[in-house]
Amino acid sequence: MTDHTSTDPMGAPDQMPQAANAGRKASIAKRFLPLAVLLGAIGTAFALGLHEHLSIDTLREHRAVLNAFVADNALLAGLAFIAVYALSTALSLPGGVILTVAGGFLFGVTFGVAYVLVAATLGATAVFLIARSALGSALRDRAGPFLQRMEEGFRENALSYLLVLRLIPLFPFFIVNLVPAFLGVSLRTYVFATFVGIIPGTVVFILAGAGLGSVFDQGGDFTVGSVLTPEIIAGLVGLSLLSLLPVAYKRFKAKRAA
Repeated sequence: MTDHTSTDPMGAPDQMPQAANAGRKASIAKRFLPLAVLLGAIGTAFALGLHEHLSIDTLREHRAVLNAFVADNALLAGLAFIAVYALSTALSLPGGVILTVAGGFLFGVTFGVAYVLVAATLGATAVFLIARSALGSALRDRAGPFLQRMEEGFRENALSYLLVLRLIPLFPFFIVNLVPAFLGVSLRTYVFATFVGIIPGTVVFILAGAGLGSVFDQGGDFTVGSVLTPEIIAGLVGLSLLSLLPVAYKRFKAKRAA
């Protein structure tokens, strides 16, 4: 009876196809594992109702305990705040505005702004890296001509476009975290645009948080609408338009050259 098993010149079975398939499966699993963990964590957080604790009422109710903890453990409180904020951002939990206000309420303007900028950038970057590694290349490979042209245009002016998306608070933060990952934006550009783009909005809500104690003392209520006045929104829109000037200038030069 003849053995038809394929062998190499030394007589060993040819295991190259099996090894290649195993390596491919391991690569796919490694690429999608962070995404699976993130999605699982998001589902768990919402199932446990963690987002429901991110409220002004929580700050009001635990005001004395939180202020005492910050006063006695300034460094630890700051690190804990950064960790909670970054995790909340990565999990796309609603309540980023409330956490920003809490930063001003607990740490004041200077430290509040610094902590929020670092935490928000860390959380957003984590989402960006996970989405880019798991889905970005696959979507681009399967993209049609329209998305490919959109990607080329976005990457050419990525910094300006990202600043616009960050500056105008009308776009959900988690959407702005994902879109650049699918359009081939570099990590350096993404981090820089995120950090710089959220500065104005962060300062606005940190200032509001710094005055939240007096609101509580007077028995008043805090609303996001009371902070995002028409004047503030107009200022943020104005900054976003300024960030588009390089794009307009490039197009102007291209038309003149043509």
